Amino acid sequence: MKELTTDHISQQFNNELELLRQHFLTMGGVVENQVQDAVQALLDANGSLAEDVKNQDATVNQLDGLIDEECRRILAKRQPAASDLRMILSISKAVSELERMGDEAKKIANLTLNLINEGESPRGYVEINRIGQMVTRMIHDSLDAYARLDIDAAIKVAKQDRAVDQEYNTAMRSLVTYMMEDPRSISRVINVIWVLRSLERIGDHARHTCQHLIFMVKGVDVRHVNVNDLAGEVGTKS
Repeated sequence: MKELTTDHISQQFNNELELLRQHFLTMGGVVENQVQDAVQALLDANGSLAEDVKNQDATVNQLDGLIDEECRRILAKRQPAASDLRMILSISKAVSELERMGDEAKKIANLTLNLINEGESPRGYVEINRIGQMVTRMIHDSLDAYARLDIDAAIKVAKQDRAVDQEYNTAMRSLVTYMMEDPRSISRVINVIWVLRSLERIGDHARHTCQHLIFMVKGVDVRHVNVNDLAGEVGTKS
């Protein structure tokens, strides 16, 4: 964070900011693994792995609470301004995005257990695999952008959400058609639809995470800016 924060008279302040950053990236790594494991558990019909994903939610929530407390303590004790304040506000909001991704991963794990109990693999697993890989990559790349304060990388991740949405819409049309042709499949396919919906939401949260990074570095609120206009809005080459 040296490129963003100023030099502080208090070394302890520098340490507090660095610790906050490290905790955020640690939480991001846990969530990335949680999402990846949730998708793999479904594809492999691995109930044990699905239970592990559910258990990881406690770690995510613990880190969420820890980071929230750190943000409040720094704001009260240091009264930061300018880039330091943007960093704390950005991380505070991005942590909420990570926590919601973890919640969606837990939902996928629960749906996986439902599908395992039904005992038959329905349509939609190819789409789940493809979209799962896409959103896991978005999480990884968004965290990497945070670690490097890379605005160009953040914009690229935000744009990837359009491809996720396109894949999701295509999958929805295919699955609805399949249910109409085979009404016996409705119960099973609805579970798959909810899995795909959770993955689509994870992509949204990864995009939002990158928008918070842009605010951190540039001081520009791009939450309501079309992804095609992001580069022009913040003056980058993307």
